[in-house]
Amino acid sequence: MPLGAYLTLAALVFAIGLFGVLTRRNAVGILLGIELMLNAVNINLVAFGAMQGGAAAITGQVFALFIITVAAAEVGVGLAIVLLIYRNRTSVDLDDVAEMKG
Repeated sequence: MPLGAYLTLAALVFAIGLFGVLTRRNAVGILLGIELMLNAVNINLVAFGAMQGGAAAITGQVFALFIITVAAAEVGVGLAIVLLIYRNRTSVDLDDVAEMKG
């Protein structure tokens, strides 16, 4: 497949994730949007690495694995925070969380 197909797919996935981040009020929906954007970056890294060939292909895949690891940690911490907010406020609406500022 040509590189343009991967870049188009990554741009589409990134746009969907950005739309989700900008339009959601629910914290879980925003976390999902961030995950989509990180996956779009992974598609780009692997596609550009495969285009270069050789050691660059492995480098792109290694960077993608690091991003997946960071995304997993972000989801773990983010969901723990969301659960604590839900326990205290009985809502995960981010407008309600903004009221908690001191």
